[in-house]
Amino acid sequence: MQTYRLGKTGPDVSAIGLGCMGMSGMYGPSDRAESIATIHAALDAGINLLDTGDFYGMGHNEMLIGEALKGRRREDAVISVKFGGLRDPVGGWSGIDARPVAVKNFLAYTLQRLGVDYIDIYRPARLDPNVPIEDTVGAIADMVKAGYVRHIGLSEVGADTIRRAAAIAPIVDLQIEYSLISRGIEEKILPTTRELGISITAYGVLSRGLISGHWQKGQGGTAGDFRAYSPRFQEGNIEQNLALVEKLREIAQAKSVSVAQIAIAWVAAKGKDIVPIIGARRRDRLTEALGSRAVDLSPEDFAVIERAVPKDAAAGGRYPEHMLQHMDSEK
Repeated sequence: MQTYRLGKTGPDVSAIGLGCMGMSGMYGPSDRAESIATIHAALDAGINLLDTGDFYGMGHNEMLIGEALKGRRREDAVISVKFGGLRDPVGGWSGIDARPVAVKNFLAYTLQRLGVDYIDIYRPARLDPNVPIEDTVGAIADMVKAGYVRHIGLSEVGADTIRRAAAIAPIVDLQIEYSLISRGIEEKILPTTRELGISITAYGVLSRGLISGHWQKGQGGTAGDFRAYSPRFQEGNIEQNLALVEKLREIAQAKSVSVAQIAIAWVAAKGKDIVPIIGARRRDRLTEALGSRAVDLSPEDFAVIERAVPKDAAAGGRYPEHMLQHMDSEK
């Protein structure tokens, strides 16, 4: 597995990362044994970047990863953790808490649940509107000095916030959604990260399964599945979006690869500073994603893909409007 350095000072990570959120209920029920087997298969294939959040399943995801890593060398995994998301007993969202005192509290629980002595990359899940980013990053920097965190990352923040954060401490990566149908970072955010030497760890490269080539209208109705209220999966939008997928399928078939492999390869080919995070919950989906590494896209391929799925072609926002209003990256 090819590796890349995250940012100027970050760790060397695999060209593909494994996003573990879906293993803890965000897309409906998942199989615990298969989830652990998928993490093992990823590590065995050379994937070392494991991404999670302390609020995924209210700690379930961290404990799952901790179980999967038992018996493995700690240095074989680069663990990226988002913190700050507040949830209630029924799983509802209550906001973001990125106060310095909260940073240290969340970190203490994360270390315990994962069963590790340090976190490789620690990042606030979103910008706390009540706390200057300088204060949050400064608190993480204190934890770096103390040895509990190795590197600092950001998530879903805009160009101005990135600059302010980078002025306080080295930032190795920005985690943000990026895919064929979610290309908002290209205007201001990506130029800023490249200017500052900050990598992108791109989640949602298959748009939560929408452009995987496997999704069909009518899926995703189970309780707790984010796609049940995600705008792009709603009636009136899903039809237009699946039509884009069928155009992509024609391109994939011409190259004897899958739709998902084309979509992942497109993101990966956008630069060595961009690492796709694949949300595979099963070994077969992981195998398919790994196959994207063999997909070579020529300039002609890029032109064909652009005609089939032009920028802003998707119907519906990537999050419900009330959530987008609180995302710094959307300002």
